[in-house]
Amino acid sequence: MSGQNESPYYFVPHPSRHPILAACGLLVMLSSLAAWINGHSFAPFTTLIGLLFLLFVLWHWFGDAISESEGGMYGKRVDVSYRWSMSWFIFSEVMFFGAFFGALFYARAIALHELGSLDYKLIWPDFSAVWPNNGPAALVPHFRAMVPWPLPTINTALLLTSGATLTVAHHALREDHRRKAIGWLAATVLLGVIFLFCQGYEYFHAYNELNLTLASGVYGSTFFLLTGFHGFHVFLGGTMLAVVLVRMMRGHFTAEHHFAFEGAAWYWHFVDVVWLGLYVVVYWL
Repeated sequence: MSGQNESPYYFVPHPSRHPILAACGLLVMLSSLAAWINGHSFAPFTTLIGLLFLLFVLWHWFGDAISESEGGMYGKRVDVSYRWSMSWFIFSEVMFFGAFFGALFYARAIALHELGSLDYKLIWPDFSAVWPNNGPAALVPHFRAMVPWPLPTINTALLLTSGATLTVAHHALREDHRRKAIGWLAATVLLGVIFLFCQGYEYFHAYNELNLTLASGVYGSTFFLLTGFHGFHVFLGGTMLAVVLVRMMRGHFTAEHHFAFEGAAWYWHFVDVVWLGLYVVVYWL
């Protein structure tokens, strides 16, 4: 945010076409997804159109915000607004993952033990309440559970290392060592990319060697929902950091004003913390 000393008391943007256009893109994309699920042949094409249109709108929307920031329009009060907005956004993500962790807890600690109690022995006499399992009726094909070594542990090391490199980059930017900050931030983005490639290989291994799929009962569904949504958040956080990296290479940000960097860093550290919870609950317990 350069030029903040000359910024207005509070910046009010001009009327924008971006919100309505983004809503139209979302409407096309989501309605097409619903049609895709119901087997309509046109749906994949229109889903792609809606997604590309939405990305096009977001590109210009974010570009306008960057131009306003670099033009000195964002003062201290706008900075506070952005910080509160990012804080509430991350809180909503905490609740999002909390729902999935809660579903896993309910399946393991409540539903599973209830199905294995004496009340259900007459219905399923051979059922054993151990995790994971293929259900009391054994309708799910046999599968093997995912183990914490080697890929999950390697991914944990990658994310923890990326959190450290991001912190070094942040301190370098605050000390106005731009080249050092760019190097360490690039390393952070690279570690995130490697994490995603490792997770992709893990899914390939699960489907082809463990017979573990999204349809493998409650274990398979919770495993892929938790790890898959986390992988999407790694992709989203990595995209944020990549944009910040490009902006830094173009000379954006100063040692005092760089909330875009800080907001992306907050999100990345949140992603790290969620993975630690996943690593313990999903792979070890």
